[in-house]
Amino acid sequence: MRRNRALKLRCPICKKPVKSNDTEFPFCSERCRTIDLGKWASGEYVISSPMTDAEESIGDSNPEDREGKQ
Repeated sequence: MRRNRALKLRCPICKKPVKSNDTEFPFCSERCRTIDLGKWASGEYVISSPMTDAEESIGDSNPEDREGKQ
């Protein structure tokens, strides 16, 4: 027998329970949605990118440049 489990979803800002069919999902209210937008706009949230060595990325960008330097 398979049971359907209800997921306990929470607002990412205030942690109140949220239903997936709520109009403000995944937030509990317009207020929490606006707070989250403000955090993105102010730079509080960032999407990280992989770090690369600057010298390595320059050398890999154009192989013809490397041949001319040798």
